[in-house]
Amino acid sequence: MAEPNPVQASTEPGHDDPRRRYRAVTTGLIVVIALLAGILAGFWIKGWLDGDNPPPPSADSVDVGFAQDMSVHHSQAVEMSAMALANAADPAIRTLAYDVVTTQQSQVGTMQGWLTLWDRPPLGSGPYMQWMPTDSATGSMQHSMPGMEGDMSTTDSGPRQPMPGMATTTELDELRKMTGPAFDVRYLQLLLRHHQGGIPMAQYAADNASVPAVAALARQIVNTQEAESTAIRQLLETKGAQPLPMN
Repeated sequence: MAEPNPVQASTEPGHDDPRRRYRAVTTGLIVVIALLAGILAGFWIKGWLDGDNPPPPSADSVDVGFAQDMSVHHSQAVEMSAMALANAADPAIRTLAYDVVTTQQSQVGTMQGWLTLWDRPPLGSGPYMQWMPTDSATGSMQHSMPGMEGDMSTTDSGPRQPMPGMATTTELDELRKMTGPAFDVRYLQLLLRHHQGGIPMAQYAADNASVPAVAALARQIVNTQEAESTAIRQLLETKGAQPLPMN
């Protein structure tokens, strides 16, 4: 009798999948490399676009607020996409997830590099998106949805309302437990809504940032996420699924 293939045996129910472990380890390395590359790019791009000794933007500026809040927004997209690299069944979705992880983690590194150069904290201490008018965002910043309460960080004046498009703690927990086609659909739905929340933030920064490098990065984010949103809608259509309503 032929010996069982160890890879095949390990992918049966109840066994750990070595391919999934490999993807998880690889994803971790990709995230670290992208973050470091982004930090270095932040130092280089800022000096190249803005000269040697530009005055740093103020703590309440669009530039600082965007860098702080978009770092948070991006980090959740990276988290969800890291799950997709390990768990998605559709190779096209794993390709999309790889692009999100590498692009957005690098951009987080760039924005955090700027904040370091400006001597500003990596995260804001007040409510999210104070640097832009409420009506510039998709949806209201003054509401929450069921399950969002656990996603609010705390400020001196109370809990912070989550940014538009962000997945709730409950939604992330459910995504972690999913596999196969069900995972694919839910990941696409959550990522599309996430992009829908992030694009208005980036567009406002592109139009109003005072630092040219910040405005340039914001425009890049808008262009990339609009293109990805189109691709996500097409993938959802092929799977017979609909986008989630905006939160």
